[in-house]
This record gives sequence, structure tokens and C-alpha cells, in this order.
Amino acid sequence: MDTLIAWILRAIPFGTIIMYGAMGEIITEKSGNLNLGVPGIMYLGGFAGFASAYIYENTAANPNMALCAALALVCAFLASMLGGFIYSFLTISLRANQNVTGLALTTFGMGVANFFGVYILNGRTATQSLVYRTFQTKMPVLSGMGVVGQTVFGYGFMVYVAVVLAVVLHIFLNKTRTGLNLRAIGESPATADAAGISVTRYKYLATCLGAGISGLGGLYYVLDYNQGIWATTGQIEALGWLAVALVIFTTWRPLNAIWGSYLFGMLYWLYQFLPTLLGISVPGYVTDLIQMVPYIVTIVVLVFTSLHKKRESQPPASLGLAYFREER
Repeated sequence: MDTLIAWILRAIPFGTIIMYGAMGEIITEKSGNLNLGVPGIMYLGGFAGFASAYIYENTAANPNMALCAALALVCAFLASMLGGFIYSFLTISLRANQNVTGLALTTFGMGVANFFGVYILNGRTATQSLVYRTFQTKMPVLSGMGVVGQTVFGYGFMVYVAVVLAVVLHIFLNKTRTGLNLRAIGESPATADAAGISVTRYKYLATCLGAGISGLGGLYYVLDYNQGIWATTGQIEALGWLAVALVIFTTWRPLNAIWGSYLFGMLYWLYQFLPTLLGISVPGYVTDLIQMVPYIVTIVVLVFTSLHKKRESQPPASLGLAYFREER
């Protein structure tokens, strides 16, 4: 039982990171833009939030806990939106290739964040700071209610914000006029344009908003999951690609991102807890194979949805395609 609880406690925070990345990419792809720069955007968000909180705490005479957390969230969101704006300008206004631009953004975001993270912050951590304690604070009373309290309420606030955000995005995309307009652009921008919907504006807003949401995943990784230590191991990049895979796994539905991200978390850490649960010893090469399970599951889902060709399980029809109004 203790091993199972430890597995859940490791999987849910891990899944929360990729849930933010996936939800941001879902919004972006619903507009028809395929942004493969999610890992770089998560790097930008993680660094901006970490650095802003660190600088504030070390310059203010009496730093405020709530203000410090709010500053980290706002800076992470804005820095990530800037990454989304760069992508939007290149792919929407200049009509650059979306795949190449996304990959370049990943490299750019990683390079910028690691340069400033390593050489300016000089490897300093936030483990003794207000912002780290704020992001790590568990729900009072509820988290102490036995096994249920530990596994359901024993996390920082951003875990629950992610779940609420997924529900909000589901309602937005399916129940609001703006969300339906966005989906229409992703399916047929020419038709939406003919109906009087501003394709360019929607694409810019969706891509920038999606990037901002994805960047929160990077912030959560640094200030909660990684215990307030700036990461230089490339782990954020790996999580960013997992977030992109999760978008396919969830068939572009925000609600599916909730259980899908936690399932990814369970599968990712399967190699560490499965031997203990089964009471067996696993060779190293088997461990490496088990770590491939989340990606294998994504491929299986992709093949399954492609064979059945159900429209509700397919990506937006114009995904990855630049829109030329003159060709309408």
C-alpha cells in the first residue's frame, strides 16, 4: 500500500506539469497552429517565474508571500506569451513553416533560459524562499485526513488550478461563441473568414494564450516539482515533448487531459515502482523499455483513431497549414 501511495504522489505532480503544456497546446492547435515549441516555452515560463520571484525576495525589505507567488505566475505567463507571439508573428504574419519555427523556438527557449538560469542566477535555489513555500503548501486539514487526504489533497495549489483550468477550457471551447469561432477557424479558416470572423486575430490570441498556459507547466516544475531548484538536466524539454504527445492522446479535448496526464505520470514512473509492487528484480534494459510505455501508448491511440476515422477524434482539418486569404 505504501508503494502504491508513493507512486500516486509521484505521478500526480508529474502529470500536472504535462497537463499545463498539453492544455496550452490544445488551445493553440484548435486555431490551426501546430506549435512544436512547447518545450522551449515551458523553459521560458520556468525561468521567468523563478528569476522574478528570486529577485523580488532578495531586493524587497519585507517580501510578501502572496505577492511573490503572484509575481512568479504573472512573469511566467507573460514570458511564455512572448514566446507564443514570436511564433505567431513568424507563422501567421510571415507565413513561415510551422514545424521549423516550433523546433527553432524550442532551441531558442532552452538556450535563453539556461544561459540566464546558470550564469546570472549562478545555480542559486529558491528552497529557502517564500515562493517555494507558497507553491509547496498543501491544503490545510484535508491533507492530513489519512490516505485519502494524502493522495487527493496533499499537493500544492497549482495541481488544483490545472484541473479547474481544464474544465474552464472545455466549457470555453464547447459552450461559448468565441470558442466555437476558434474551432471553426481550425477546421476551415476560409469559411470562418467568409463568415466575418477575424482569422488572424483569433490565431494570434489563441497561440499566445496557449503559450502562456504551457509556460505555467515550466514554472510548476521549477518551483514545486523540482523543489525550487533551477533545472539544467533537460528534464523540462522531455516533459514538453510528453505534453505534445498528450495532446494527441487526449484527442484534442481538455477534459481528457486531466485523466490522461495522470495516466502518463503513472506510466512514466512505472519502471520505479513496478518491481517493488510485484516483488521482482528488473534488469536495466527492461527498465529502459518500460520508460517507453507513455510514447507507445500514444502511438497506439494515434493508430486506433486513424483507423476508425471518427471526426471528433481527429485533429483540426487545417492544423499546420498557413492561411492565405487570397486563395480563399
